[in-house]
Amino acid sequence: MKVIICGAGQVGWQIARQLARERHEITVVDTNAALVERATEVLDVTGMQGFASHPDVLERAGADDADMIIAATHSDEVNLVTCQIAHAVFGVSRKIARLRSQVYRDVIDGGRYRRDLVPVDVVISPEHEVAEATLQRLASPAAFDTESFLDGQAMLVGLALDDDCPVVNTSLRQLTDLFSTLKTVVVAIRRDGRMFAPSAEDQMFAGDEVYLVAEHGDLPRSFEIFGKAESAIERLVIIGGGNIGLGVAALVEDRMHMRTRLIERDRARAEAAAEQLGRTVVLNGDGLARPMLDEADVAHAHAVLAVTDDDKANILACVRARQMGARMTICLINDPTLAPLMTPLGIDSWINPRSSTVSSILRHLRHGRVRWVYSIGDGEAEVIEAQVLGTSPIAGHLIRDIEFPPGVLVGAMARGGRYMKPVATTRIEEGDAIVLFAMAADVPEVERLLQVSIDFF
Repeated sequence: MKVIICGAGQVGWQIARQLARERHEITVVDTNAALVERATEVLDVTGMQGFASHPDVLERAGADDADMIIAATHSDEVNLVTCQIAHAVFGVSRKIARLRSQVYRDVIDGGRYRRDLVPVDVVISPEHEVAEATLQRLASPAAFDTESFLDGQAMLVGLALDDDCPVVNTSLRQLTDLFSTLKTVVVAIRRDGRMFAPSAEDQMFAGDEVYLVAEHGDLPRSFEIFGKAESAIERLVIIGGGNIGLGVAALVEDRMHMRTRLIERDRARAEAAAEQLGRTVVLNGDGLARPMLDEADVAHAHAVLAVTDDDKANILACVRARQMGARMTICLINDPTLAPLMTPLGIDSWINPRSSTVSSILRHLRHGRVRWVYSIGDGEAEVIEAQVLGTSPIAGHLIRDIEFPPGVLVGAMARGGRYMKPVATTRIEEGDAIVLFAMAADVPEVERLLQVSIDFF
């Protein structure tokens, strides 16, 4: 597939890296020569300096025969114009635009525009994706990572194993024998910074980070087995009133019953947030200052969410909140290399906007009948939900007879809308929905296994 990626920032870089690994033909366009040079030196991509919205630049980038264009610059307006030029001048069939402004999203989502004039097939909003991810974290406070699949029937959760975890030093085969009715599959373990798909004989040790795919109704039992206590969050403090903090507060007001306080340093932004929010108490001040945290009653907060645009400020705010007595802390980090510091610093959960946005884009890049994609960590692995069609190589075969790569595991299934825990003797049938964990290097093979014949398109 030939893809033009406009914008070599964090999101564009991650998408380019992911697709270059899979041997797609990638061209990266950016006005910043240094970013273009970095992309071409480190990745197997073609680079081009210039304005992505200029027709001559797109032509030199190969738009005449491109399969897809991803407009992920920092400007909503540039992204919209880029998609328009790609459609009107070059006839690019698939156009994805990254849009930050809620105003644009409201117009497009509401259908109040002519698609031939604003030809955007898919809108990606980092702020919206992060807000949704944050709500999932708040709903499962014992997990450091979460994502839902199979229309909410299945949940991917990441759990850090403590010394007092009841199943420490237990192999996965023993876990299945001990809890034969538990509808949970351990699909990945991260140990000493390395992630792998475990075998039945692999044991789980204290300090491991494990990823489970569980039936939603079995989550409380799963948390109990892994030594994690779940308790409802009723008091929330948000540090940072930018687009993300404001978006989270609005979603909490709409969907959850929490007493929420929001701290914003900039007075004008704090006043704007106070006008837009109904039940949230907005405080103007420094989210790192102890007097302000005292005023927000952080000591009695069930959860503190730090979502400013400064990674280090978010980390320090979470550390201070924890020291003051906050029960749970969630940190926004744009730099994925900071993730290994979270657990040693006592931060319970973290969210990477780049990862959330990349997951959204990958859903529209995968072949076959892929319904959902979630990118884990810094692009280490993916969890893919897909529908099995009749000509897929895996249809009609037992799981044990399918030649999955060693880095691939089936985490969950649904047949006729009913959840199923996959085992070796489960036969995958046409029409099944399956959830697969795949290490990044094995994603191309997963795509091959999900391929269908041209008759279906």
